[in-house]
Amino acid sequence: MIPEDVESFLSNIEEQEIVEAIRIAEDHTSGEIRVHIENTCNANVEKRALEVFSNLKMYNTADRNGVLIYVAVNDHKFGIYGDKGINNVVPKDFWNTTKTIIENHFKTGDFKQGLVDGILHAGQQLKVHFPIMDNDIDELPNTISKG
Repeated sequence: MIPEDVESFLSNIEEQEIVEAIRIAEDHTSGEIRVHIENTCNANVEKRALEVFSNLKMYNTADRNGVLIYVAVNDHKFGIYGDKGINNVVPKDFWNTTKTIIENHFKTGDFKQGLVDGILHAGQQLKVHFPIMDNDIDELPNTISKG
C-alpha cells in the first residue's frame, strides 16, 4: 500500500527505528545524518533537498559533513544531499549505492527498511572519510523532520 501523506508514510515505531539507525550510523563517523519527509517537492528533487538542507541549517557542522536523505511521499521521489566537506573528498558517484539500497526497498513498499538500510550504509561510507573522534559531539538532532 502506497502512503498518501507524510503522516501515513511511517508509523511511530518505524520512525523510532529510523532514529535508532541514525544513532548507530553516527556511532562510527563524525558525519551527521538526517531524514526529512514531506508530501511534495514542487521542484527538482535535488534542488528541493538542497533547500531543505539549508532550511535545517545542516551546514552547521565543523567538517561540513552533514547528509540529508530527503523524501517527497506523493511524488514518489527521494534524494541524498551531502555537504561540501563530503563532496570535496568522495567520488562523484559516492551516493549511488546508498540510493540503490533505498530505492530497492521503496519499490517493494518497505519504506522504513529502505531508510534504515540507507542510513546504515551511508554511515559505513562516511566513517571511511570522517571517522569518529574521541572529542566528537552530536552536532545535529537525530530526528526525522517533516514538512
